[in-house]
Amino acid sequence: MSLFSDHSSVRLAAVTAVAAAGLVVSGCALPDEARTDVSWSSTAIDGHSIVEDAPVTSASPSPVEPTTPIEPATPTTGPASNALATLETIPVKGRAPKTGYTRSQFGKGWIDDVDVEGGHNGCDTRNDILRRDLIDLTTKPKTRDCVILTGILDDVYTGKVIDFQRGETTSNAVQIDHVVALSDAWQKGAQQLTADERKSFANDPLNLQAVDGPTNARKKDGDAATWLPPNRAYRCTYVSRQIEVKASYRLWVTKAEKEAMQRVLAAC
Repeated sequence: MSLFSDHSSVRLAAVTAVAAAGLVVSGCALPDEARTDVSWSSTAIDGHSIVEDAPVTSASPSPVEPTTPIEPATPTTGPASNALATLETIPVKGRAPKTGYTRSQFGKGWIDDVDVEGGHNGCDTRNDILRRDLIDLTTKPKTRDCVILTGILDDVYTGKVIDFQRGETTSNAVQIDHVVALSDAWQKGAQQLTADERKSFANDPLNLQAVDGPTNARKKDGDAATWLPPNRAYRCTYVSRQIEVKASYRLWVTKAEKEAMQRVLAAC
């Protein structure tokens, strides 16, 4: 039973097809001077991608025109009973060994988002999520409004308001969390997914959320049994998203994880 109707198997099939074709960008590709994120690299800490930015150029930022590149920040969920029903369809097993896990098993960093309707939009997934989750944005000139320079995050994990500024020492204040951590997924079924499916998992907007950096670092690769957002008002949505992601990608939950999810949803 789907909690988030926007995320269908059709999208996953489309992602796989595009990735298998070599992620060829057609007429909407950016010119060389407009390629996004060539000046930074991503590293991984316990399954969470951390961005390292080069200093921003001195060119004046350009205001962002209103766009809707991907889904709203907080997907619309059904009643908690629907989430509980979906949870009952997910297998319960123990953790598999973490042997063989690396960030590269889920693709090499952020890709040009292929979950947007119509295929590639010329922006990498990190900047798409920043655009989705932040307000009052400015962007780097000559990137077709792809590279986000500044914005304000109303952080769903903590309830804090955070000023984001792209830069080598400032970007980590806002990080992109995998709602279901990559390492957790690896230990609960992702080893059996194809490389293209794992790449889709790591770049799926349903599984991504811009959040407070230090809070994301504390989460590490925790599941619902070991970590929940400090902001209790968001826990129902958070757990529901985890359930939908795990159901969509054929992952499992542990007994303790399932019981924790049930406790959260019972209070919704």
